[in-house]
Amino acid sequence: MPKLDRYLFGEFAQSTFAALVVLLIVCVGGAFTDVLTDITRGRVPAGMMLSQLGLVLLNWLPLILPLALMLGMMLAVGRLYRDSEMPVIASIGVGPRRMLKPLLMVVVPVVAVVALCSLWLGPWAERVSRQMINEANRNLLVAGLEPGRFTSIGKGGVVFVGNMSNDGSRFSRVFVYRQSDDSLDVTTSNNGQLTVGDDGQRYLVLNDGFEVQGPRTEGRNFKLLRYARNEVLMPAGEKKYDPNDPETLPTTSLLADPRREANAQLHYRLAPPLLTLAFALMAVPLARSTPRQARYGRMLMGFLAYLVGMNLMLVGTGWLETGKLAPALGLWWLVLPLLLGAAVLYLTDGRMRRARGLPKAARA
Repeated sequence: MPKLDRYLFGEFAQSTFAALVVLLIVCVGGAFTDVLTDITRGRVPAGMMLSQLGLVLLNWLPLILPLALMLGMMLAVGRLYRDSEMPVIASIGVGPRRMLKPLLMVVVPVVAVVALCSLWLGPWAERVSRQMINEANRNLLVAGLEPGRFTSIGKGGVVFVGNMSNDGSRFSRVFVYRQSDDSLDVTTSNNGQLTVGDDGQRYLVLNDGFEVQGPRTEGRNFKLLRYARNEVLMPAGEKKYDPNDPETLPTTSLLADPRREANAQLHYRLAPPLLTLAFALMAVPLARSTPRQARYGRMLMGFLAYLVGMNLMLVGTGWLETGKLAPALGLWWLVLPLLLGAAVLYLTDGRMRRARGLPKAARA
């Protein structure tokens, strides 16, 4: 490898890696907050925190890597202009086409990782995450109930379990409080178990207990009931695993799926690798600056271009799901013009324009 290619490759790779580390630190904080919220609400057990965090980050990589690559390229090229290295490189006949080789040495692996995450790892992570949460909802122990502690079950209701089996399916000394707008219900039982109905909902099956029903505000119309068996519906998690959900289906299964949602999800997975390539090519001409010019204004332009592109991808996916766009059109109306525009900007970067109004001899 020529020394110039090795030098440029090192600059591009180091800046891209630095931008990726910063973005991952920021995104890990957001993902950790989401997972921690699910844990505190009883949807996910604390022991699954790290696994859920890793699966969420795999799903976010197709959105993080394009921005990291673009900002890294702009930082590297901007530094070359700031330190007057780029004019020296251009003076020896190295133009955009000559720089394409070291550029692609960094861009192609990143595009491959984005494609891998978008087409395979992302759907796999979403599918595994929902399966884990679905299994968690079938078990009281991992659904947030612990012996000796009051646990919220939504809408002001609480559940208290005195003792519980190791697998979380059987328990004793149960107290359940539920309320609505105008009534309240208190249920107690010495023993019970967890079952899952045909509809996939979780039920606390209480045996040989008492139930008190009455008004929540005024009045003394309370009823005391004794029962042999009572089923209490437990709230399910927000994310239920649906094997036919396009977000969790493998990409190969989406190709033969006639649903609009499947077509939208297919284009949503195809777009990130192509947008990553477009943003990387666009970064070089956008980073062009004079030695004393501030480079962060150019980076702001690149960041805005990324935001516009990604938001149009999300909006276009929604249009495909609702039928506002033809399925055959997909997201090609966004990806192809952006790729073409980025290629034109890259290949014409630094090219001198002909002077207007001068004869050919003067131009020569």
